[in-house]
Amino acid sequence: MQFKCLLAAFVVLAAMADASAATPGACGPALDHRMNSLQGQPQDLCQYQGKVVLVVNTASYCGFTPQYQGLEALNEKYAAQGFVVLGFPSNDFGSQEPGSNKEIADFCERTYKVKFPLVEKSGVTPADANPVFKELARSTGQWPKWNFHKYLIDRSGTRILSFSSKVTPDDPALVKQIEAMLAER
Repeated sequence: MQFKCLLAAFVVLAAMADASAATPGACGPALDHRMNSLQGQPQDLCQYQGKVVLVVNTASYCGFTPQYQGLEALNEKYAAQGFVVLGFPSNDFGSQEPGSNKEIADFCERTYKVKFPLVEKSGVTPADANPVFKELARSTGQWPKWNFHKYLIDRSGTRILSFSSKVTPDDPALVKQIEAMLAER
């Protein structure tokens, strides 16, 4: 009887070790990062594993800033199907995001009623990119050339598409790719 209990305990411990060993890289290299939210709270981006994620570098004082409205509409429309927009404020292009994280959060909420998650302000260009954008650029071969560049990541976290700033959130090509990735299980 003791042997069976010991064997059962060993099997449970081995299974737990296998599960914990698989967890760190399980979300794919694009999301396997930790960053702070605009409010300064640590965020594990692996929480979005299994979702279709639209990563966007944002700015409050840009000609493309009204895209916030369309991004929020996309987030609301597809959230129940496993979709999320993830915003990365950056001051890399034209100094169009000069404010603090608190000022950015206030602007987004007050002006565009943004509810999708935003991480703290960081760099997105080769000279000063945060680790997420380094990985996205490595995977796609494309760096953002301006604010509101978009990367669409599939549920597995391995297939990534890149869209220029000029592609609006309601652009049929982007929406078609979002819907196709959402349909994949």
